[in-house]
Amino acid sequence: MRRGSKRKLLLLVSLALSLLWAGRHLRNRGAELRLSDWFDPRKRPDVVTTTDWLAPVIWEGTFDRQVLGRHYQRQNLTVGLVVFAAGRAADQYLEPFLQSANKHFMPGFRVVTYVLVEDWYQLPALPPEPLRTVRALAIRPDSWWPDPSLSRMKNLGEYILSHIRGEVDFLFSMSVDRVFQGDMGAEALGAAVAQLHAWWYFRDRRHLPYERRPRSAACIPFGQGDFFYDGAVVGGTPARVLDLVRAYLGGVLQDARQGLNSTYESHLNKYFFLHKPTRLLSPEYNWDADLHPPLQVQLVKVLQLAKRDL
Repeated sequence: MRRGSKRKLLLLVSLALSLLWAGRHLRNRGAELRLSDWFDPRKRPDVVTTTDWLAPVIWEGTFDRQVLGRHYQRQNLTVGLVVFAAGRAADQYLEPFLQSANKHFMPGFRVVTYVLVEDWYQLPALPPEPLRTVRALAIRPDSWWPDPSLSRMKNLGEYILSHIRGEVDFLFSMSVDRVFQGDMGAEALGAAVAQLHAWWYFRDRRHLPYERRPRSAACIPFGQGDFFYDGAVVGGTPARVLDLVRAYLGGVLQDARQGLNSTYESHLNKYFFLHKPTRLLSPEYNWDADLHPPLQVQLVKVLQLAKRDL
């Protein structure tokens, strides 16, 4: 192994171990309601509303946001939202993302939005909003590894440790090329939140694009797997998000030793295959503008911008 490659692996090992240690010392401050108090799967018989492990799948019409709001407001929660805006993406997408998030992301709750940018001037000027704080965080250079997903997750893990873990009760990480079109509220809060993929949700499970190479840390064997999750949106308590980051970095490290390079979403899906999410967001929370929504998608809350909008 060349000296430069060895150094990369050692850096990944060091970060993964520090995240593992720190994850054991994070508090989980969000208590849960009984599912039946706010969730009624019978209202949407046209879709899957409950997983085999009894986690709710959040579709429009299945939840009572008022009950959830009263419960979580009593806890005086703060919700964090991390958005990674590198390069041209900051100029093209960041302002509409932040404007729409201020209106629709966790309305009525105290929200801290952490914007990871390369240069401070890329943060647009936004009018102050009640209960809303926007903080710019510098993307730490990772020129030694060109994978943007790796850079995003390394930065996310490091900032959870240095800033975020003591400031928020729940945390979401989202891709910047989205706009909120409807409210994403307390129904999305949970210990471990996964986003169902808009395209693959409606496809035959036998054809889901899992990593199948047995030597890969991301491998899900043929005949196994639950859903295909979209890496553009993840959430949960800071401890659980940190655990996801740790597992991803560890998987990348293991694959690198084998001469493999699996995708971020492959590692994400392996993580949620082993560690089942406690709440699943339907494709309504991350719909692709290139796709015509089927009848099951009654209300698009978050829209992934079409390639023609670049």
